[in-house]
Amino acid sequence: MNIRPPAIFLMGPTASGKTGVAVELAQHLPIELISVDSALVFRDMDIGTAKPDAATLARAPHHLIDIIDPTEAYSAAAFRKDALRLMADITARGKVPLLVGGTMLYYKALREGLSPLPQADAALRAQLDAEIAQHGIEALHVKLAEVDAETAARLHSTDTQRVQRAMEIYLASGKPMSELIKQQEQNPLPYEIISIALVPSDRSVLHDRIASRFEKMLSEGLVDELRSLRDKYPLHRDMTSMRCVGYRQSWEYLEGEIDEAGLMEKGIAATRQLAKRQLTWLRSMPQNIEVDCLAEDLYERVLANIKSKVRFSPV
Repeated sequence: MNIRPPAIFLMGPTASGKTGVAVELAQHLPIELISVDSALVFRDMDIGTAKPDAATLARAPHHLIDIIDPTEAYSAAAFRKDALRLMADITARGKVPLLVGGTMLYYKALREGLSPLPQADAALRAQLDAEIAQHGIEALHVKLAEVDAETAARLHSTDTQRVQRAMEIYLASGKPMSELIKQQEQNPLPYEIISIALVPSDRSVLHDRIASRFEKMLSEGLVDELRSLRDKYPLHRDMTSMRCVGYRQSWEYLEGEIDEAGLMEKGIAATRQLAKRQLTWLRSMPQNIEVDCLAEDLYERVLANIKSKVRFSPV
């Protein structure tokens, strides 16, 4: 019987201390770190993404950081391909891959594979845009219910982005999105996954951390960083990079749409919403080992859980 090599997932909401724990683990275990973060892939976006600084990355290098320009896009499919390649390389070197970050969709894509959904179709999107403009998103939701009742039932009638995408998929493929998702690629990971989720025992403390972290980003020059990015790259606000939390609100500030107080308020609120979504994902994953991210001995708890599941000698 083949024994699958181990791989560690270190997950958690923003401001839960994932990076600090991962860096410390890298000092004591034969592991290599792979970033699972849809914002850290972008070059020159350092402050608003809370990217590990140069000294930290020198101590504990991370794969999949600074790999594309902010004008480019990076998908869950691209992440899965890159992560599988890196995991194989790390395992071949006799080490254990540790994947750390908070982009839950990437973890899901890696663990479960990807659905055979059609690519975005600009012509169909324009057609649906016109239909929404004329009749409203609720009318399109009614039409979606006629062809894909299962998907329509789980989407709110005012969720423009997802309702439109579901209808676009049906028009492009002739099949309901719910049916295509059930045909999802069955390609289980050739690894024994140890999933550790850093979750707060007191969410209000996490909220305080988030507020302090965003205030620190502003004091360190988040707005100036965005100014420099706009000078260096031909950016517009609808690019994936500029939809990242913090950059979206800073863009609004630079355009005069909100003031400094609004930037602070909206940035903190958006980050809290992100953390809420991340925690919802984590709570839906029963295979996770939960560790209180607020514990004073967080690193020791994570290390103990890893050592109980993986046999290796310290570096």
